[in-house]
Amino acid sequence: MPKRTPAHGHVIHHPQKKAPKNHCFACGKDNPAGMKLKFYFDEESHTAVCKFKLGLRYTGPPGHLHGGIIATILDEAMGKVNKLRNVVALTKNMNVEYLKPVPLGKQLTVTGREQQVQGRIHINVAEITNEAGEVLSRSTGTFVAIDVEKMFAKFVKA
Repeated sequence: MPKRTPAHGHVIHHPQKKAPKNHCFACGKDNPAGMKLKFYFDEESHTAVCKFKLGLRYTGPPGHLHGGIIATILDEAMGKVNKLRNVVALTKNMNVEYLKPVPLGKQLTVTGREQQVQGRIHINVAEITNEAGEVLSRSTGTFVAIDVEKMFAKFVKA
C-alpha cells in the first residue's frame, strides 16, 4: 500500500511555531463557508490526492458543479503538489479543460502531479475523475515559488 501523508494548509510549518489558522476556501478547516477538501500525499506516486463529494451549494448547471468550483479544486490540487518539494508557490496561470459535466453528490477524486520544475517555476497538472475512473476535467498550471515569510509576514500574527 502506498505511503500517504496529510497535506494540510498552504504553508511549510516550522516545528517550533504554531501553525496559523487555515481559512482557505478550498481546503481550510477554519473556513465555515469553505469546501474543506482533505488532501493527502501519495509519496510513492508523488501526487496530491483528495476524494470528495460536494452538495447543492456548489451548483452550476442543474445537478452539476459550477465551472469556477471545478477550477478551484483543480488549482488546489496542483498547488498542493509543490509541498512535496517543501515549496509554497502561487498560481501564475492555469488552463482548464471541461471534458464532461462534473456531478454533485457523487464520489469524485482530484489528483495533482508535477510536470516540470525550472528554478522558481513549477508546472503542474491535475484531473478530476469519477468512480469509474473517467476524467471529467483537467488542468495545467504554472506556479511561482515564493518566500512565505517575506510575502505574508504582515498577515500572520507572531
